[in-house]
Amino acid sequence: MLKFSVLLSVYEKENPIYLSLALNSIMMQTLKPNEIVIVKDGNLTVDLDGCIDEFQKQYPTIVKIVSFKINRGLGLALRDGVLECTNEYIARMDADDIAVATRFEVQLKYLEKHPDISLLGSWIKEFSTDVNNCDSITQLPCSNKDIKKFAEKRNPFRHMTVIFKKSSVLSSGNYREFLWFEDYDLWVRMLLNGYKAENLPEFLVNVRATEDMFSRRGGWLYLKQEIKFQLNLLKIHFIDRKIFALNVFLRSFVRILPNNLRIVLYKEFLRKNGDNNAKSFSDYGCL
Repeated sequence: MLKFSVLLSVYEKENPIYLSLALNSIMMQTLKPNEIVIVKDGNLTVDLDGCIDEFQKQYPTIVKIVSFKINRGLGLALRDGVLECTNEYIARMDADDIAVATRFEVQLKYLEKHPDISLLGSWIKEFSTDVNNCDSITQLPCSNKDIKKFAEKRNPFRHMTVIFKKSSVLSSGNYREFLWFEDYDLWVRMLLNGYKAENLPEFLVNVRATEDMFSRRGGWLYLKQEIKFQLNLLKIHFIDRKIFALNVFLRSFVRILPNNLRIVLYKEFLRKNGDNNAKSFSDYGCL
C-alpha cells in the first residue's frame, strides 16, 4: 500500500474538543498514515497546545509539529506544511472535521490502481451538532472532464477530502496566500497544468457546518476577496468574461445578505434533512 502523510493546520480560534475528535478520526482509520504534519499557525491557546502535545506523546514516531510564532494565514501555513511532508501522497484534514474510518483505505487503494491521478477528493456529509445526524450532503462531479467544467463556476473539491501528489502541487506553485480561496486557487492551477483530478462518489468525511461558518461566508470583505479571485481566474484564462460576470452576479446577492438571512436561506431553502436529495449551498454556486 502507498505511504502517505496527513496535513492539517491549526490556529488559535480552533476548538480543542473538535481538534481532538479530528485527530482521533485519523488514528481510527483502517489504513493509518505513516506521518502526520500539524502546522501551528501562530501561538495557540493552552488547551490547543495541550491537545496537540498529548497527541504527539501518543504517536511520537509519526507526528511532526511545525510551529510559527505569528499567524500568517492558511495558505502560507499549508505551503510550508507541504514542504515538511516526506511522502509523495498527502491527505488534507481540517481541525474540526471527522473522517470516515475507511477514508484513507478507500482513497489510497484507488490511487494505487490509478497512478495518473494527482488530485483525489470525495463527497461529504455535513452535520451541525451530532456527527451521526447528517444535516446535508454535497455531491460533486467525479470525472476529470466534469471537474474542469464545474471548476469554472464553483469549487470542485472539498479541501478536507483531498489527497494529492506532492510533486504535482509543487510544480503548480504550491499553496499561496489567497484569503479564503487558498485551496480553490491551487486546484485551478493544477488543472491548468494538465494534472488529472477526480472525486470518488462516496461520503468519506463528515464536515462540521456551524452557523458561525455560514456567517463567515458573507460581508463586503468576503465579496471583495471573491471578486479578486474571479478576476484572477479571468486573468489566467481559466474563465471567460461571460462566466466571470455570471459568477460575480450570483455570489454578490448571497454575500451582501445579513448573516441571519444568509443562514436562514441556507437552512430553510437550500438543503434538506440529509436524505439523498439534500444539497448544500455550494451546489448552487454560492460557496
